[in-house]
Amino acid sequence: MEEKPVNKTAFHLAGIIPVAGHQHDFGFEWDNALMPIAENYTAIERSIMECAYAGCETIWIVCNNDVQPLLRHRIGEMVQDPIWYGRILAAHPEDHRRPIPIYYVPIHPKDRNRVDCYSWSILFGALTSYWISKQMSKWVTPDKYYVSFPLSVYPEEAPRQYRSIISSEDNFFFRYNEKTVKDGEYLGFSFGPDDFIKCRQIIRKEGTREWKHSGANIPTEKLPLEERWSARHFSLDKVFKPVIIRESNVKELEWFHNLSSWEGYINFFASEESKNVKRPYEGLIKYHEWNGLGVENDNENEG
Repeated sequence: MEEKPVNKTAFHLAGIIPVAGHQHDFGFEWDNALMPIAENYTAIERSIMECAYAGCETIWIVCNNDVQPLLRHRIGEMVQDPIWYGRILAAHPEDHRRPIPIYYVPIHPKDRNRVDCYSWSILFGALTSYWISKQMSKWVTPDKYYVSFPLSVYPEEAPRQYRSIISSEDNFFFRYNEKTVKDGEYLGFSFGPDDFIKCRQIIRKEGTREWKHSGANIPTEKLPLEERWSARHFSLDKVFKPVIIRESNVKELEWFHNLSSWEGYINFFASEESKNVKRPYEGLIKYHEWNGLGVENDNENEG
């Protein structure tokens, strides 16, 4: 059977940034994703830049309504593609810029405290991006999803040299110390629609519900409270186990720090790598909101 040709001119890579469901708390009034990793630079902004360097056409931040207002106030609704923004030798550089829209997705109420583990935030973000895009046009539905974790730090520009691989039919993984997301590490990776279905089946079939399973009979007995809705505790390595990984598409990172614990957070700042982490230059990532239909965008050429 001949291989199906890939239409690279119409490839939609959607970036997914999971915030809801990580269950890590430093005790502040804001989510851990807003912890600073450099002067005027937060962890979630680093994830946004990673998605931009990966070549994402849209970015979907999965966060609940209690966190969304502060994230939106800090980030806005778009970020510039760093590859196109830097074409300063062009006659009119602003004409070559490619803004990437940012959307905020809350977990559906029916899933909360039931299946809303960190893995489900990723899958729900992919599901939402698919259905919203499909309502606009079948031609803009995502072909692939790239995941960036705000609870980790590594070079944000790392995906830049692999943009063509990430926007392809095969899955892409970052690896550090022989571990990937399939080992539970917060490392960027991509997956496709077929992988989504397999991962969602793990949550649906292996997770418990409120009632004890009784085969073909109607359930009559409830599970103990601690055994109900077990999927809300499923780990990344369990849910994303079915995702196919090819060794040629696994790329090693020079360094990586996990920010999911306070110890990991202070270890990052004690490292040499933290000295080189800086906020991107002005204009690349700055607060911006899209104007309504029929309204001129007065600040589209700012920065």
